[in-house]
Order: sequence, then structure tokens, then C-alpha cells
Amino acid sequence: MAIKPDLRPSDGGAASNAPVLRQWDIFIFWAPLFTSWLMMTLEGPLLSAAVNRLPNEVVMLAAFGIVITLAITIESPIINLLATATARVKDRASFELVRRFTVHWIVLLTAISILLAFTPLFDLVVRSVLGVPDDVALWVRPGLQILTLWTAAIAWRRFLQGVLIAFNRTRLIARGTIIRLFATVGTAFAILRLTDWPGVHLAASALMAGVLTEAVYATIVVQPVIRQHLAPGSGNRDATALTYRELFWFHLPLAGTAVLALLAQPMVTFALARLPQPTLALAAWPMIFHATLLMRTATFSLPEAVIALTDGEATYAPIRRFSLTLAGLALVAVAVFTWTPLVDFYLVGLQDATADVAALAGRGLALFLIFPALSTVVAWINGLLIKSGETRLVNEAMMINVATIAAVLTPAVYFGWPGIPSAAIALTSSVLIQLFYLLWRRRS
Repeated sequence: MAIKPDLRPSDGGAASNAPVLRQWDIFIFWAPLFTSWLMMTLEGPLLSAAVNRLPNEVVMLAAFGIVITLAITIESPIINLLATATARVKDRASFELVRRFTVHWIVLLTAISILLAFTPLFDLVVRSVLGVPDDVALWVRPGLQILTLWTAAIAWRRFLQGVLIAFNRTRLIARGTIIRLFATVGTAFAILRLTDWPGVHLAASALMAGVLTEAVYATIVVQPVIRQHLAPGSGNRDATALTYRELFWFHLPLAGTAVLALLAQPMVTFALARLPQPTLALAAWPMIFHATLLMRTATFSLPEAVIALTDGEATYAPIRRFSLTLAGLALVAVAVFTWTPLVDFYLVGLQDATADVAALAGRGLALFLIFPALSTVVAWINGLLIKSGETRLVNEAMMINVATIAAVLTPAVYFGWPGIPSAAIALTSSVLIQLFYLLWRRRS
């Protein structure tokens, strides 16, 4: 469904020739993307609940956690294909170029997945480098083998979703994520009821079924867009056609940014394991992490909306207002969640945490008050930079973010500071400094 902003009078009272982008227009475009991210965040807890109902659940959950970590690490270079396709697919020529670029990434990363899952490289990475115990590593390998085509399905799906966003079909993306969630949960339920498969096999198979279903769905629903806007022979909108070299250097910093972003979680885990009360802190941290992840769902869906809707100076102010409104709402949401009985309902009622873990996690969540709001502002600026082709600045800012985390956690470990407060200070200060850097570079 295309956005049709109203024509409103200008300040002088005369009718303006440029359409005004209303807050409602932006919301209607952004809301399906938000819904899609929200649905995806539910996948992990639902699968964990299924695994918890099978034998040997502790080992299975540990193994599945490593499987997902490795799969996402391999996948990381193509996570931002969504932004690349949104920004660069404009006509048939650019569509075919980005499609070829996507296929090349699929071949490369699938080869890496095969090497890791089916060759001695597995023992080197999982047992030697990561030091995973043998009883857990035994179940990691079959999980990786089941997810061999995980990266391929996600790369293809994100490429096509970027095309849908570029041509204002965001509602189709939300529907696709809902279908994916039903496929994932349905597969898990069927395996749970009809087989005696181990937990890792169940969770990996359910995830694979979900992403394959969504990839097929995206392939089907993008066809009308291709026929209408990207038919063979359609001309370039730009004066010069996009080249493979330009596309590569546009996407490479975004791929690097995704890889860098993955470093934050293991850095925090590494520090918590070496700070006071490590067991308690490591038990509380996943609940804090998933809660802040949920609170940042609006952030994850913002850059592509900014990329797609930004079209000259007239759209800058409305999108800025919308982004800052989202940041304000994120701040209010965190405050309401952490300063009301909702936090106890989440930690004790839903997560079934013990009293000491729930108390530590509750105090920790309060320390992340401004973290989602800051992340939302960063997401808005990143969208502007990607729109203008300045992807290297996005990557530089992420480097500064990761360096800040390391700079805070290093003395924390050395001096033995409290674990969860140290993590909160590290992550909040990292995104704050990242924001200052982006604002400074954006102005210059």
C-alpha cells in the first residue's frame, strides 16, 4: 500500500507543490516493520519453552544457545542487506545487481556453514577455541547441520524485504513474519507431540522451517512489485547506473557494523564471569538483555523507514519528529516497566526467577533507563547516513561503540566493580558516545 501524503498549504498560505509527510503516514509505513521485529523477538522464548519440556533440557538449552550464536555470527554480514536493498534497488538494473550480490553472499556464507558443520573445523572452533564441554558440543554439531541453509534463506528474504520496503509494501513484511512465527511454532509443536527428537533437533528444525517459509512467502509477494516497478527494460532513475564495486563498498561497512554489534554481548558475558557474584550476575543478565531487546524493537525497525521515506529537505523534519517521539516513548516505557509491578510480573511471574536473581535483574533494568531512547536516536541518524551513502560513518560509530564498552569493562574487571551496574554503564555510555560522534560527523 503506497503512502499518499496530503498536499497542505505552505506558511505563506499558498498551496505547496510538495506533498507534506504526516506523522500518520510515517506511522502506517513503520508499524508493519515494528510488528515484524516484535514477532521475531517472540521466537526465542517460545522455542526455549518447548526445549524445557524435553529431557536433558539444561544441556539442550546450552547447546542450542551456542548453535544460534554461531549461526548468527555466520549470518552477520548479510543482516544489513535489508538496508542495502532498501537504499539501492530503484529500477530493473539495480534490482538485478543487488540480487546477484545477494547470491554471491549466499554461496560464500553457505560454504562456511557447511565447513563448520560437516568438517574438522567444527572441533577446532567449538571444542578448542570456544572450549565447549564435550557433552554439549555433541549436540551443537547436529544443530548446525540442520541450519545449513539458515543464512541462505535469511539473505534471500532480507533482500526481497528491502525491495518491498523501497516500494512501500511494508504490510506484506509484517504478514510474512506472522506466517514465519506460525510455521516455527507449528513445527515445534508437531515435533514435540509426534516424535521423541532431542531439544536441539526440535528447535533447529523449527527455526529452519520458519525462515524457509518466510523466504518462500517473500518470493511470492514480491512478484507484483517486480512486474509493476522492476520489469525488464525499465530505465534507471539515476543519471549513472549502480556498479558492483559501488554496491560492494556501500554494503561492506554495514556488514562490518553488524559483526561489531555482535561483540557487545560476549564482552559483557566475559566481564560478568570475572566480576563479583558471577553466577548471580550471569543468571540475571539474560533477563535484562531480553527485556532491553524488547524495548528496542522500535529502534530496529526505524532505519529502513528513514531510508525509504527520506526524500529531500521537506521530509527531514517530519521524520526527525517521528524518531524523537519514538525515543521519548521508549524512555516512558522503560520507566513504567521498571518502576511499577510490571517488572516483578516479568521477572517472577513469567521468568520464574529466584528472589535474589529477580532483585538484581530489577535493579539492573532501572539502570538502562535511557538506553533504548538513545538507541532510537542513533537508529534515526544511521538511516539518514545510509540514505546518503555514508555507510562508512555508520561503521566508524559502531567501532567507537565497541571500543567504549571495552574501555569501561576493562577497569571494571581490574578493580572488581559490581557486575550488572558495570554492564549498564558500559552499554549506555557506548551508545551515548556513538550518538555524539554521529552528530558531530553529521554536522561536519
